[in-house]
Amino acid sequence: MDVLIVEALAADVSGWLAERYALRLAPEIARDPQALRAALEHARALVIPPAVALDAQLLQLAPRLRVVGRLSPGPENIDLAACARSGIEVVRPAGASAAAEAEFIIGALLQLLRRVPVCNAEGLRVGRELGAAVVGVVGITPTVKPLAQLLSAFGARVTGYDPGVHASDPVWQRAGVEPVSLLELVRGSDCLCLLLGYATRYRGLFGERLLSEARLNQVVVCLSHSRLFDEAALAHALTQGPMAAAWLDSLEPGALDEGRPLHQVATLQVTPRVASSTHESRVRSAWAVARRIDEALAMDAARGNFSTTLSAALADPAADPGPA
Repeated sequence: MDVLIVEALAADVSGWLAERYALRLAPEIARDPQALRAALEHARALVIPPAVALDAQLLQLAPRLRVVGRLSPGPENIDLAACARSGIEVVRPAGASAAAEAEFIIGALLQLLRRVPVCNAEGLRVGRELGAAVVGVVGITPTVKPLAQLLSAFGARVTGYDPGVHASDPVWQRAGVEPVSLLELVRGSDCLCLLLGYATRYRGLFGERLLSEARLNQVVVCLSHSRLFDEAALAHALTQGPMAAAWLDSLEPGALDEGRPLHQVATLQVTPRVASSTHESRVRSAWAVARRIDEALAMDAARGNFSTTLSAALADPAADPGPA
């Protein structure tokens, strides 16, 4: 077996791979750890869903594995360091879901701005328009460019910050985003959009100090992991602080349980990672992963053939006389 698919995959994509490699399509073993471990022994390529954790211990059972693919964005279930040590490539087609995530953010912002009214100068509770807003984006991901285009079409001003990208980097201009500092972004944004890829060093980045600086009646849409927030600080900002509402699409399990700060916060909307879950984005992701698997396995085979030929030539120089 060359390719093990442990996730539902479009028939045309799996068929394309099956024409090139020995393929096993077995999404059912995602719920059967013993069957998964047995299947990994022979796999050269693997596609897994977010529910399957691939760690160093499991990789020890996959001696032939060369490439791992995941259709949905985010590597949380994959031990990237262990894969790197084993020489295994991890394929995550982040750009495939960019359009879906951009549309989701627009829809979420429109709902929050209208469904969570604010008190105007006349004392009336009214909604707000996206076209009149300043939208701050944290994290320069593939989603930023289509998002900035949609926001500009509404008439919104778009600012951005990324801890790993300098303000002078031309990527900001290409995306149509004005770079600012994180504090400027939090203070100056009517709408805050978090796209930053999660790393442990960013845990609690949005804590009491930053959230207390938020613009009055600010709304937040977060596609990043909720660990970017300090839970107590976010709850305080939503109930007693300057924030009007927040929408989290990736919430840590148990964060809404009784006794936790976000329990029963009325202005918090939560969805289970649906931002990138569209038919179109999954098709794009599937083809991107399948094509990269094909390339990686072809390169691996070419290296193997070269190594075999070289070994044979070294063992029997007469078999490969070389140039005259």
